[in-house]
Amino acid sequence: MPKKKIRIGVLFGGRSAEHEVSLVSAESVMKNLDRGKYEVIPIGIDKFGRWLRGRKAMQILKAGKNFKLRKSQAILPEPGNKKIDVVFSLIHGTFGEDGALQGLLELADLPYVSAGVLGSAVGMDKIIQKQIYQAVGIPTPQFDYFTAGEFKESSHFILRRLKKLGLPVFVKPANAGSSIGITKVKQGINLQSAIRLALKYDRRIIVEKAIPRPMEIEVSILGNDNPRTSILGQIVPSNEFYDYDAKYVDGKSKSIIPARLSPVVTKTIQDLAIKAYQALDLAVMARVDFLVSSDDQKVYLNEVNTIPGFVSISMYPKLWSASGLPYSRLLDELIRLSLIRYKTRSSLLASYKPKAKWYL
Repeated sequence: MPKKKIRIGVLFGGRSAEHEVSLVSAESVMKNLDRGKYEVIPIGIDKFGRWLRGRKAMQILKAGKNFKLRKSQAILPEPGNKKIDVVFSLIHGTFGEDGALQGLLELADLPYVSAGVLGSAVGMDKIIQKQIYQAVGIPTPQFDYFTAGEFKESSHFILRRLKKLGLPVFVKPANAGSSIGITKVKQGINLQSAIRLALKYDRRIIVEKAIPRPMEIEVSILGNDNPRTSILGQIVPSNEFYDYDAKYVDGKSKSIIPARLSPVVTKTIQDLAIKAYQALDLAVMARVDFLVSSDDQKVYLNEVNTIPGFVSISMYPKLWSASGLPYSRLLDELIRLSLIRYKTRSSLLASYKPKAKWYL
């Protein structure tokens, strides 16, 4: 008898500023999943949060078409969904990468290809992850942060405080990806407009000191409790920094694989990437982004990405391919690791039997 195929629910779209990036990532993954091993079930989520299953889901979401459903096609937050064996979510950003979706999948008792609720939430939040880096001794650029409410009430105080960072600085939404809402500020007069832009995407803002003449270095990680790293890659952005257009639109950014770094710096980056991965309780996969000062070769961990891009130019699959793990085999490994993690989690006790029925 032929071996039963694993049913993969591929999630894409979502209520996120990275909706379009997600569509392209998912399209690439579905194209490269081995149909001899997997039954692919496309599941799209539009910008209003409506779920749509089936082969036309991608086409409808790409066209931005409205659609009507007689009944919901969402995954219900209760165990027992026998139509899907594992979920491969390619929803980047809010409601997909921040722990919200992972919580739903935990309730539904479904394996999924990403970090868990905690790792996803912390990995999405630039402020919290950097505080953890500081706590465990991982170098990261100097930063400050505040909320929308604090800025509204005490903008003059916060602007004075930010002067301690010097210029230039990067102003970022705390929870956003693909460089959306980020501004590099070189003159103090532009700081408030950069903050207002970032506040359109999040109520919490982080301001980071810019590293002079940085090399942008990325490393891919694969694994659960014993993760491993790929070789390193360097991004040479087409714009002043690796913004949304440089990543996806103009096609002019370049990558250097392997990155031209000394063996000592390379080993330092790989060790710090593993340390961060474990400190944030990440699982299955992540891409870790570093900045290396061209002046003194000092290494700074910038941020992690728990659901990295999977488009044709994305560094996560490119780095693994250059490390000897081609795209389709990488997808196999991600699914395998997700099922192992699910099996481990499922073996834990979820109830406790007290000595007496005190609760009656």
